[in-house]
Amino acid sequence: MIKPTGLNHELPPRIEEFSNLIEALEYAANGATGYNFYDGRGELSAVLSYRQLRDEAQKLARQLLGLGCERGDRVAIIAETEPMFHRFFFACQYAGLIPVALPASYQIGARNAYVEQLRRMLSSCTATIAVAPESHSSFLKEAAAPLRLLKVGGPEDFDSLAEPDLALHPLTTEEPAYLQYTSGSTRFPRGVVITQRSVLTNLAEIAQHLRITHNDRVVGWLPLYHDMGLVGFVLLPVASQLSADYISPRTFAMRPRLWLKVMSENKGTISTSPPFGYALCAKRLRVSDNDRFDLSSWRVACVGAERINPEPLRQFAHVLASANFNPQAFVACYGMAECALAISFAPIDTGLHVEFVDKQQMAEHGRAVILDDEAKGSSNELAFVDCGTIMPSYELSIRDENGMVLPDRQCGRILLRGPSIMREYFNDPEATREVLSADGWLDTGDIGYRVGDNVVVTSRSKDVIIIKGRNIWPHDLEYIAEQLPGVRFGNVSAFAVSDDHGEDQVVLVVESKERSPAKSKELVEELTAKVREYFGVNCFVDLVQSRTLPRTSSGKLSRSKAKQDFLDRLSATGGDWAEVLAG
Repeated sequence: MIKPTGLNHELPPRIEEFSNLIEALEYAANGATGYNFYDGRGELSAVLSYRQLRDEAQKLARQLLGLGCERGDRVAIIAETEPMFHRFFFACQYAGLIPVALPASYQIGARNAYVEQLRRMLSSCTATIAVAPESHSSFLKEAAAPLRLLKVGGPEDFDSLAEPDLALHPLTTEEPAYLQYTSGSTRFPRGVVITQRSVLTNLAEIAQHLRITHNDRVVGWLPLYHDMGLVGFVLLPVASQLSADYISPRTFAMRPRLWLKVMSENKGTISTSPPFGYALCAKRLRVSDNDRFDLSSWRVACVGAERINPEPLRQFAHVLASANFNPQAFVACYGMAECALAISFAPIDTGLHVEFVDKQQMAEHGRAVILDDEAKGSSNELAFVDCGTIMPSYELSIRDENGMVLPDRQCGRILLRGPSIMREYFNDPEATREVLSADGWLDTGDIGYRVGDNVVVTSRSKDVIIIKGRNIWPHDLEYIAEQLPGVRFGNVSAFAVSDDHGEDQVVLVVESKERSPAKSKELVEELTAKVREYFGVNCFVDLVQSRTLPRTSSGKLSRSKAKQDFLDRLSATGGDWAEVLAG
């Protein structure tokens, strides 16, 4: 019977002195910790100690080099939550190759869309090698077929290779550690180049802020191809010499209680989720479940990945109070792939700090004016969660559209500068120039305000649609719509609108000349089916007459105005979201 790896009682804690990820792994291999994988029933299915990972990654690195790879070549890895991903990721580190995590999720019945997504990413990163677990092997092989990669296959295809007697020269401090695809655009994928120095700087600051010790244990369910999954649950544990326990995202979606089961049984102390994860967990819990869990060891419950809605977190804490969950464990944070992961953290052991501001002042002037106690709870209230203090290595600037620096409590674009910022978008100088200035300032595209060294995120980029923690680029939705007969290029606008429960919903406004109600209904149904197939989300399609969509003086569509026009039409009909979705 296999047992999970334990804690380090004798290995002295260390993180700040590492010059690359291999140094971190080789130090951790001296201890008793590692990665543990749990199946769909919450039972331990595989264990990979750091010592075992070091040995297997070294062997695999030589096998990869034996194929004739050159230093810096990209190795695409379908990032399913199983030991294969970790072995190949660290084999690349040893071999001087650059790992690229590719998404492992796909919608049932959406094979073609998933294969196309993989092919775009393989082409974008100019991968030399690609590997997938057996569950995804056929998708990867189909995606890679026209690209002439050096080798494509499953783990067994690589394990059977000869191991040449070659010296290993791991990636060095200034070389890339990996490419991280941003979680939004599928049609125009952007690979973030993160150097060894950048990610190690970020990891050291995360460990310092969270006060990590060898008594900590990490438990996660987030996808490993996402920055929070990769950095927070693969790299942070090894760099801090901690054990990590995993359930897969698919398992979490079906049985979120298993997250709490593993936390409880293994005395997990650190875990992270976007708000929707806590909400899903609270929704699926039964009163009788609380007697089965003891969450008293859970000291850091990070919340990030989108603007934070405090309500589902209050509900989570309320439901699990009898299971000894402490709401002061909540730690609001702000991060993004272009910064390795973390940008800011709220203090630990204090819970959420919510600012209640004047809605009218925010809407008309972009000012975060704190409401007095009498005005709280009124219809003029907006609630924003303070995402905490910017980490020490960053500089923060809040600027208006003209680049002017704004004072405290004035909303604007969030800009950052520091050693954890990405080097570039891989092979995409134009996209890099759009967000990264010559003097190192990254325009995050996010909107917020500062309070001293603290940052409050009020919204993401005006164009990005965020559904359950996933970023979706509007032009991807618009492109899908434009492929259908009866929809002309440039006659579609996509955006998100908050429903009556504060959740974002996708809206497609489509100009159409169709007059037949039956054919209009057919077009709407086809559009919603396509969006569901390619993106796994529901959407509301609003068919409008030609020349309805607003445009700028240069002729470009104005999504912000299209959104306001849609809301005006909805208001004029007296409709609400319940009626719209029902219709």
